[in-house]
Amino acid sequence: MKTGAALAIRDVRMSYALATGELPVLTGIHLNIKPGEFLSLVGTSGCGKSTLLRLIGGLEKAGGGEILLDGKAVEKPGLDRGMVFQESRLFPWMTAEENVAFGCLRNLSTSEIRETVESHLRLVGLSGFGKAYPRQLSGGMQQRAAIARALVGKPRVLLLDEPFGALDALTRIQMQAEILRIWQAQKTTVILVTHDMEEAVYLGDRVAVMSPRPGTIKQIVPVPLARPRDRSGTPFVKIRRKIYDEFFGKGKTTSDTKPQRHEGRRRK
Repeated sequence: MKTGAALAIRDVRMSYALATGELPVLTGIHLNIKPGEFLSLVGTSGCGKSTLLRLIGGLEKAGGGEILLDGKAVEKPGLDRGMVFQESRLFPWMTAEENVAFGCLRNLSTSEIRETVESHLRLVGLSGFGKAYPRQLSGGMQQRAAIARALVGKPRVLLLDEPFGALDALTRIQMQAEILRIWQAQKTTVILVTHDMEEAVYLGDRVAVMSPRPGTIKQIVPVPLARPRDRSGTPFVKIRRKIYDEFFGKGKTTSDTKPQRHEGRRRK
């Protein structure tokens, strides 16, 4: 089985052209992500978290810098990257198994597609629901199907854009446990965008905190805690508090690849 891919994000910049001029969204993003790592990405609304995720997914093109996947430049979407959004975005006219099959590699035979779909429905806990339409599934089940669809092409990087944000608290906790189980089984590199600092600490090997727009990496906080993690334990609470302080501007900006003073010169 292939393990997750390494990602190198080097001086990535992004802005949008508006009628009133350029709106800078990202500036001087430097980030290295190891194969098989689970990275949580947090920041205020509008700081560019989701934009960065779309750039990694190849859905948008950066205005500067580069994103390398195992040393190769990311220039467009590819099956080596799977993405899950806050809404499941399942096709309502397709059953769960048909939605998952949509993400399959096109060179598979009919029997191989069927076996692959069945195995991924089992992986996300949806055995027996393959014939159900999205309207017949709960929100959490729809997200499970969306995760299966993202994984069925055997991506080396899984991009999660607040995938549990629309779920109730109990279902969210259950889905957090599920994504950890899937990650440990698949060895995929995972990047999770979330507003929930507790979720970020519970899931991530590291938590990258972004500054307000134009976003950059303000601080990277390691989470050296064994899994499963005790959310009420003192070590967990201390790390969550550190991220809270960074989130509200009490920490210093940093980068894991370049001294921050270099980034400052680039932005001038």
